[in-house]
Amino acid sequence: MKYKHAALAAGLLAATALSFTGAVGAEEKPSGHPGTPEAEMRYKGAPVPIKPEEAVTVVSPKAPPLTETEFTRAKQIYFERCAGCHGVLRKGATGKPLTPDITLKKGTDYLKVFINYGSPAGMPNWGTSGDLTEQDVDVMARFLQHEPPTPPEFGMKQMKETWKVLVAPDKRPKKKMNQINLNNLFSVTLRDSGEVALIDGDTKKIVNIVKTGYAVHISRVSASGRYLYVIGRDAKINLIDLWMEKPDNVAEIKVGLEARSVETSKFKGYEDKYAIAGSYWPPQYTIMKGDTLEPLKIVATRGMTVDTQEYHPEPRVASIVASMIKPEWVINLKETGLIKLVDYSDIKNLKETTIESAKFLHDGGWDSTKRYFLVAANASNKVAVVDTKDGKLAALVDTKSKPHPGRGANFNHPKFGPVWATSHLGADVITLIGTDPAKHKDQAWKVVAELKNHGSGSLFVKTHPKSKNLWADAPLFPEKDMAESVTVYSIDALDKGPEVINVAKMADLPETKAVKRVVQAEYNEKGDEVWFSIWAGKTDPSAIVVIDDKTRKMKAVIKDPKLITPTGKFNVYNTQHDIY
Repeated sequence: MKYKHAALAAGLLAATALSFTGAVGAEEKPSGHPGTPEAEMRYKGAPVPIKPEEAVTVVSPKAPPLTETEFTRAKQIYFERCAGCHGVLRKGATGKPLTPDITLKKGTDYLKVFINYGSPAGMPNWGTSGDLTEQDVDVMARFLQHEPPTPPEFGMKQMKETWKVLVAPDKRPKKKMNQINLNNLFSVTLRDSGEVALIDGDTKKIVNIVKTGYAVHISRVSASGRYLYVIGRDAKINLIDLWMEKPDNVAEIKVGLEARSVETSKFKGYEDKYAIAGSYWPPQYTIMKGDTLEPLKIVATRGMTVDTQEYHPEPRVASIVASMIKPEWVINLKETGLIKLVDYSDIKNLKETTIESAKFLHDGGWDSTKRYFLVAANASNKVAVVDTKDGKLAALVDTKSKPHPGRGANFNHPKFGPVWATSHLGADVITLIGTDPAKHKDQAWKVVAELKNHGSGSLFVKTHPKSKNLWADAPLFPEKDMAESVTVYSIDALDKGPEVINVAKMADLPETKAVKRVVQAEYNEKGDEVWFSIWAGKTDPSAIVVIDDKTRKMKAVIKDPKLITPTGKFNVYNTQHDIY
């Protein structure tokens, strides 16, 4: 048996050696995840917040037996380490499918080697890395031959059981009751404490720490600027009234077991009327009342993939943006590669326009005119461009590996005119795409330039209409100094190359084992300050560094024991008006 395992391992490792050089850039260290850079592994391998007990165990007669205790352990391992890549139902996402029609044919011995040593396609070496014990590997090899345990659906009944209106609309202030400059207020995700910090951008003081769902993924602002909506990875939405003397929660709801996106209705006449949230599980989106989060309509997103036209039971809602030119949301479905333009003018007779793009859609943002939406299909190495005025796909742009723009960055290139920028998880470049088909037709929807970033593993790129700088982070790059630094370009002198600044050192935090990852530039309302989060370990001191955008020198450091793993930051005015 040992010889059999060794022979299988040798075959896998030989294939790994052949593919490794092409898959991992020269600047990256191996991740223990063959064929996959560490930055990508960290990004894709995030645990899902579904609890093992929520997923019903399905025993398959032909599969090797598991005890109840082993099933529970296997479900825990799968949701914490595997579901992010392979999907909750194991149908495949950025990772390969692991359904019984495949795994039963492979058998326990093969699967044990596969789990233990990994594969050139990107499977981690869970056993030899020490992440899983020999017993865990054996349990997982048997578990994968059973039908996937299915988490429960989450419909209207379940949503209404979680829905709470903490302060009714008629009991809320009739006017703003505080002296805060709300246009320059920041909503800062405190990832590991399940909170957001509301920070006054003028005074740099914490206004309030608001309890939310776990690891808030995004903050959005209503069209009026009064309400702040935040959604946790556990699919909990909190509605915060910024007019209160101390802004705080006024309503909450869970729209599923896992989610990433929330948005509001912004078209004239629909301001603050609706909110919408997209779920990872169950795969669906939910339309709610904007001032109470009362759920009104749930729409499933299950359907056929854009390429092979195969049914996918788990197309996760990756991101949602609201159009300013129509009563419409742009909804991006990760696994199927479909983009939905959803007309909310009559939700009883909901109209959807379905646009085919590329699989594994993730995040994106508007061009400077807010007519075109650009979204990264990051595992396909493409950016899809949607013409929301005409309701059709304008282009599919090929890029370097794993574009990850956040909302991207818009500016006027000295040579190519208006461009939109994205950085990359899998490449150390900042890609510039032309966005002006009227006056710069030859450059429109093409990669017009690639700027050097200080590393791959980037999550966000940012500028501001009043700024002359373009900033990019690389928090998931494996080398400490690079993860703690940012790249900044002068937009008027791109050919002079970038400056690389170690922002973490500016914070003067105590030395710890954890890397102090610098993540997500966010501008203040005036566009003369840029804020960076120092994302340290759960129990380590973190901070926010404020840099003067003109001088590129530190202006302030915000430190507080309550700032636990700050990550995303959202300036109210910039978020309200989609300024990036």
